[in-house]
Amino acid sequence: MTDQKIWFITWVSTWFGRCLLDEVLRKGDIVIGTLRKQEQIDEFRNLYPKDAYFYLLDVRDEKWVQEISTEVINKFWKIDILVNNAWYGLTWAIEEASMPEIRDQMETNFFGAIQVTKAFLPMFRQQKFGSIIQISSMAGVVSAPWLGVYNASKYALEWFSEALSIELKPFGVDVMIVEPWPFRTKWASVWLKVAENQINDYDETAGRLKAMKWNEMQPWDPLKGAQLIIKAIEIENPPLRLALGEMAVSGIQRKIDMLQGDLDHWKELSIDTYYS
Repeated sequence: MTDQKIWFITWVSTWFGRCLLDEVLRKGDIVIGTLRKQEQIDEFRNLYPKDAYFYLLDVRDEKWVQEISTEVINKFWKIDILVNNAWYGLTWAIEEASMPEIRDQMETNFFGAIQVTKAFLPMFRQQKFGSIIQISSMAGVVSAPWLGVYNASKYALEWFSEALSIELKPFGVDVMIVEPWPFRTKWASVWLKVAENQINDYDETAGRLKAMKWNEMQPWDPLKGAQLIIKAIEIENPPLRLALGEMAVSGIQRKIDMLQGDLDHWKELSIDTYYS
């Protein structure tokens, strides 16, 4: 056994995953990372020869997830911190989206995350320590007209994770939901997909995203975001939600204010619906 913490991070080739990989290794812990392509395995093993182990994994494949989680637990005996970082984004109006495209989005962003989480829950429950980090998005709180199904996938991730945090608290296991937006990653240029069906009537709403110039010059740094994630999860009582970036903070605050306004405006009438 070792005093080093062991992190299991999905999709360490993406920007937040890669930054977390680098920062966790820099602080002297161990990373078990998953990759989506076979050719990445040798590349990452050469780049990170010490304290890093890499597995090929498609988080959408339940059998594959179970096989990798079993192998990892048998080899390392524990996981201190699980990070669900596998995701991609899809942009469209709801009407433009086909059902296969919608299901594909949910399979990765929600079902993939819940499958990986569930695979490690028996271990966390028995070892009675550890943390689970869910990489969500401001889009998990604030909806946008061009990201409806992406929003739905992140909402689902957020709310199952909030319930999970209550269920795991008696076992000494923390859950933290991370809500970044927008960081200088390849979210829009590489990881954003557009629905095949395009309807011009939505150009002024959902179509706005297609017209934006994504030059990878967003002002927030994923390395600093990764450093804050590590700092937050290592305090005694980590936050349930961690907003990253000024736009995430201000956007979530506006959503809270909107909810409060609706609640206050309709409160008396809402309460006055009991049987008379």
